Amino acid sequence: MASPPLRVCVDRAAPLELALELPDSRLAALRAKMWPAHQRVLHIRFLGGDLRVHNRVEHIAAQWMRYANVRFVFDNAPDAVIRIGFEQGASWCYIGVDALDPSIGPNDPTMNFGWFTPATPNDELQRVVLHEFGHVLGLIHEHQSPAAAIPWDREAVVRYYAGPPNYWSAEQVEHNVFERYSHMVANATLFDPASVMLYPIPPEFTNGKLSVGWNRTLSPRDREFIGVLYPWPSQQTPS
Repeated sequence: MASPPLRVCVDRAAPLELALELPDSRLAALRAKMWPAHQRVLHIRFLGGDLRVHNRVEHIAAQWMRYANVRFVFDNAPDAVIRIGFEQGASWCYIGVDALDPSIGPNDPTMNFGWFTPATPNDELQRVVLHEFGHVLGLIHEHQSPAAAIPWDREAVVRYYAGPPNYWSAEQVEHNVFERYSHMVANATLFDPASVMLYPIPPEFTNGKLSVGWNRTLSPRDREFIGVLYPWPSQQTPS
C-alpha cells in the first residue's frame, strides 16, 4: 500500500525577530510573535467551510488550552483576530501576532485548511489542526530548529516536494525544509522527533539515517513548552 502524500503546511510570517530564550527550551517560539498577557483570549471566525468540520476543528484546537493559559473562542466575531479559510490547496497559518498585521484585510484568512472536508479522517484533521494552532501560539517548525541537524538527502527532498501535492520550487523547499533558525533567533537545546510541529521525514529523505512518521498528538515536550510560554498565574514568576 502506497504511503499517503506528504501534505505539509507553509508558514506565513513577518521577518524573523528574536526568539524567546529559556534555559531548557526544547522547541522554538519567536519572542515578538507571542500573544501578550492582555491579549490571550483569541476570537476565531470561520470563512466558509462545512459546519461539521468547524465543530471538529474547535474540539481539536481546544487541546492546546489544557496546557497554555490562552483561550480560543469560536464565536465567529466580526472582529475575530484568527480567521480560518478553506481554500483548496495548501494549509498555512500566520505565526502568532503576525495575524494582526495591518496589511491583512479584516475579512481575509489568517489560517487556511486546504484539504479538509467532512470526509477527512480524524487522525489527519487532528494532525493538521494541532500543528496550525501551534503556529497561532507562536511556535515554528521543529525541523527548522537550530538543534535539528537532520541529515537530509537534499536531492531526494527537492525531487519529492517538486511533485504533487505540493509542487514546490527548489527555493521553496530550501525555505520550508532546509533553512534553520540560528541560535540568535531560536533557542532549542534538544530536537523533539515527536513534536506535532515537525514535518514527517520518510527514510528516503535521509538515506535511512532518520525516519519520523505522522505526528498527530501533542508530545510531552509540546505540552511542557507551551505551558512555559503561556503560564498559568500560579506558575508565573513574580516581578
